[in-house]
Amino acid sequence: MTHVERPGSPGRAEFMERHYTFTELAAAWHVSRSTLAEWFREEPGVIRYGTMKLKKGRRRTYVSVRVPESVARRVYKTRTGREI
Repeated sequence: MTHVERPGSPGRAEFMERHYTFTELAAAWHVSRSTLAEWFREEPGVIRYGTMKLKKGRRRTYVSVRVPESVARRVYKTRTGREI
């Protein structure tokens, strides 16, 4: 198994990093989920899964989003100018 280390966190693999939902981040940062969706829309490193194809009889698609802790920290610092 390949071991990828994160800077500042010796011995911890990237995939073991904590991942957040928009609901969790919205509660912690006191912003709306729609604001977070805009902030993270084109952000590299965000994990999206589900289908973008509209299935017969459905009105919208369903895609789940998970934000790695390192990406959340980067975006928070960019948007607020403060470290978490």
